[in-house]
Amino acid sequence: MRILYTFGIRLYGLGIRIASLFSEKAKLWVNGRKHLFERIQSLLPLDSRPCVWIHASSMGEFEQARPVIELIHSQFPDHRIVVTFFSPSGYEIRKNYDLADAVLYMPLDTPRNARRFLDIVKPQVALFVKYDFWFNTLSELKKRNVPTFIFSTIFRPSQYFFKSYGRWFRLQLGTFTHFFVQNEESKTLLQVIGFENVTIAGDTRFDRVAKIAANAKENAIVERFADGKPVVMAGSSWPVDEKILQQFITTTPHDVKLIVAPHEIDDSHVGQIKRLFGSDAVCYTEIAPTDDLTNYKVLIVNTMGMLSSLYRYSHIAYIGGGFGKGIHNILEAVVYGTPVCFGPNHQKFQEAKDIIALGGGAIVSSAEGFSYVVNAWLSDNESWQHASDICRQYTQSNIGSSEKIFETVRNYLK
Repeated sequence: MRILYTFGIRLYGLGIRIASLFSEKAKLWVNGRKHLFERIQSLLPLDSRPCVWIHASSMGEFEQARPVIELIHSQFPDHRIVVTFFSPSGYEIRKNYDLADAVLYMPLDTPRNARRFLDIVKPQVALFVKYDFWFNTLSELKKRNVPTFIFSTIFRPSQYFFKSYGRWFRLQLGTFTHFFVQNEESKTLLQVIGFENVTIAGDTRFDRVAKIAANAKENAIVERFADGKPVVMAGSSWPVDEKILQQFITTTPHDVKLIVAPHEIDDSHVGQIKRLFGSDAVCYTEIAPTDDLTNYKVLIVNTMGMLSSLYRYSHIAYIGGGFGKGIHNILEAVVYGTPVCFGPNHQKFQEAKDIIALGGGAIVSSAEGFSYVVNAWLSDNESWQHASDICRQYTQSNIGSSEKIFETVRNYLK
């Protein structure tokens, strides 16, 4: 089975190389791995300091890793920290992360690459975030007796680990020293297939968003744009989301402002959004200090790194991605006590299911459904306040996951 798995990995790598002829993201993936081992060697000269390796698939998983990295860095300042990414969308944004001695691409998961990577990095401990299972690398870590953890992870019955054909994959889970899962279902699923080394530790993103909220800076442009009116904030939106938002802003009876922070901020997508909203919209980067923003209903945030802090200005948040592969981070909004709504594709996200069950959010399946939910909150302050209180309480009650994980991992950091 390992031969078939490795063959599949090689085919995957070939497919991305072919895609790189047409896709800028695939090209970054390929170019980022050229001369990778030479680059790793240059960034990690031989010394006697122990190394902690943290792997995150992309940007979202890195945000989950940050609170744990910060604890390790503060308590074990003499340890080297190596961070790897699978996706360019994470690497390109965080390649200069100041708490890491090296930020790298994860090599393609072949047996040879795994050996070469571990020969150079020599991790004392390895930590994987959420769901990236690279079985050749995990096997090599096991052979070298490297304590290996996965945290903020969720297991579901639909995964191949729990299928009749999944025996080989189940065996690979034996490479982990400990699992830190988000919910009871995940723990039960692992126990059923024979794993007792499981702790329900929750999601480290709660710790991360709480820290961001505590240090959020004021934004004079956004305050001028809002002008004291309720703000509907759309985070990580896609074209299908933006059409829903456009129908809302042109039909709502309320005097409300809309901020759109799209997932992709390339010129083509931003131009598409501007055309969609017409003269009602202005781009963040086009605003001068003296510009009059009174007549604009829509602010397009066409710059990176602002979204999590801007949610502080939102009365209601719409989280993008629910009509595509899955919603983006709702906790960045919820931490401010902002009621959230999102599309139907949210089942893989425990926090989304929780906030719906508690009453701090709503699922929308159409433009009409979105308008109904938002207009109802705007019309009934008591209902909105109840949802807002639920969001704040939910966030506060889930802080502390990183500490739980660190208390176990620190026993392996000598």
